[in-house]
Amino acid sequence: MDPNSICRKTKRLAGKQAELCQTQPEIVHEVAKGAKLGVRECQYQFRFRRWNCTSQNKYFGKILQQDIRETAFVYAITAAGVSHAVTQACSMGELLQCGCEATRSRAPPRPASFSTTTSGEGVKWEWGGCGDDVEFGYEKSKQFMDAKRKKGKSDIRTLIDLHNNEAGRLAVRNYMRTECKCHGLSGSCTLRTCWKKMPHFREVGDRLLERFNGASKVMGGNDGKTLIPVGQNIKPPDKQDLIYSAESPDFCSPNRKTGSLGTRGRMCNSTAMDVSGCDLLCCERGYRDETVVFEENCLCRFHWCCVVQCKKCSVRKELSLCH
Repeated sequence: MDPNSICRKTKRLAGKQAELCQTQPEIVHEVAKGAKLGVRECQYQFRFRRWNCTSQNKYFGKILQQDIRETAFVYAITAAGVSHAVTQACSMGELLQCGCEATRSRAPPRPASFSTTTSGEGVKWEWGGCGDDVEFGYEKSKQFMDAKRKKGKSDIRTLIDLHNNEAGRLAVRNYMRTECKCHGLSGSCTLRTCWKKMPHFREVGDRLLERFNGASKVMGGNDGKTLIPVGQNIKPPDKQDLIYSAESPDFCSPNRKTGSLGTRGRMCNSTAMDVSGCDLLCCERGYRDETVVFEENCLCRFHWCCVVQCKKCSVRKELSLCH
């Protein structure tokens, strides 16, 4: 996940990916930050599931070598993270190669029916501010995440990975939001300046988790270049859907081959009926209740100037842990 390791791997490659490592290392730095952002979001979204997106290399790597639902989510959230991080760096002025989005050719802001620069309420608006240049981040994510892969037996797997990468990028690019600021005397809003901003990355993670839950199983077509859904009367997945070709293991027991750490010792919710509940998370092995005492900051006070002083309080908490 660090820039140096990314570029060491690209030394074997040709094309623009290796070129960026040599000429634009600052972009590679943002790519690495984006990959870490994606993994952190993966761990948040899967924190209550049997597979919790562990970042231990020997297990995480095994997940990436499969074509299961979890692999699809990892590829998508990582591609989204790279796109988001690079775009954010552009807006913050941290990259010389990009900046704010050009807005001259952009259509009017909402409502879409307005064809002039005056809203129905008589408020004039114009594009301005610093809109996020999501297209630049999209292209850099595509350049790094869609690296050339081996042909032959891996063709179908390559198509699946590339599809999920694109789904992740679209979860950022297709959900830009409009932000506006009012200008005028005495708090009036005679002119409104608007710009486009990316969705918060938590929203991206939530949206991709929905796609994970509704992921489509596919198989390769006879031509070796297309993917078709498995099962009758199933519509082909669109560009924003996640796809996979193999069923996931149950992740109940440790298995280095599948990348499973198992769920023994995991914290569960004894009253929940969803995936975080002890019955599902513990794979029906049962659980034990345990009382844990830990210290946390409490009774914090601000002292002028400028120190916050806190006391330590002992907190008792009841936990349910999987057998």
